[in-house]
Amino acid sequence: MSEYKYADVGINLTDSTFKGEYYGKQHHADDTEHVIQRGVDLGCLKFMVTGTDLEESKKAIALAEGYPGRCYATVGVHPCQTESFDKHPGGPTVLLQELETLTVDAKGRGLATAFGEIGLDYDRLHFAGKEQQLKYFEAQLDIAVKVQLPLFLHSRAAGEDFERLLSARLPSLPRRGLVHSFTGTMEEMESLVALGLDIGVNGCSMKTEENLDVVKAIPLERLQIETDGPWCEMRASHASAKYKDDAQGLPKSVKKEKWTADSMVKGRNESATIVHVVHVIAKVKGISTAELCQAAWNNSIKMFGLGETSDQQRP
Repeated sequence: MSEYKYADVGINLTDSTFKGEYYGKQHHADDTEHVIQRGVDLGCLKFMVTGTDLEESKKAIALAEGYPGRCYATVGVHPCQTESFDKHPGGPTVLLQELETLTVDAKGRGLATAFGEIGLDYDRLHFAGKEQQLKYFEAQLDIAVKVQLPLFLHSRAAGEDFERLLSARLPSLPRRGLVHSFTGTMEEMESLVALGLDIGVNGCSMKTEENLDVVKAIPLERLQIETDGPWCEMRASHASAKYKDDAQGLPKSVKKEKWTADSMVKGRNESATIVHVVHVIAKVKGISTAELCQAAWNNSIKMFGLGETSDQQRP
């Protein structure tokens, strides 16, 4: 077991690739259990499973039921999925009520620890228009205030609108929230931190030198770590690569066609790689892995709980 403790606060364990299905074709058996165990073996003890629409949120909750004390769920509709509101049987009012009911029940059972993934994405307006995104971001923020869960947030190229809608409601959310998979500018990061929000860092947050400068500047008390698997893999072409030379080794990785239960799949990110995310962040910040792990763990437990109590925060 690792000497450190990690919480992967952004992992898409409901994605079909963790069931062995890629682009509609089955390549291997469901290996969710093995993915979780590989993470645990390297010290990743908590997994916050992302809900991106009503059905994926239900799946995330089911995983939390199946792995009590290990997995926890978020509930919400991703900005790129907001067309689902108008397509839902009974219309958007019904879907909003179903989301609220699902969240209240899952929170009451200790399974849901955040409301999201919600937000704005103006880079991908072909999935959902700006008007739809704004309307249903605001509506979902109102649910978050009702259910009193911290936010799990998504923001791409929408800083002004994103902050405007958030600012009015954050005073009603004592634990505020996390802007996950952050890839924004220094100015955006500083503005979000000033609002009392935490910043989630993964491989996609460290692609460029500008990204690394931002990560270096994130206050330690506002930093959380994630993988966003199966996406946001750290690649040799990224600026982060130069910091990985002395990183801890990972389990072997094979092509999906050669899958084995004890192997990671090439091109599919998973929670075990959080050790590399942490290693690079610590190097960029010029601090020890131990200091970074302690801060990130405590920040995640303080905001999301994840089944821990305050006297268990120190790794």
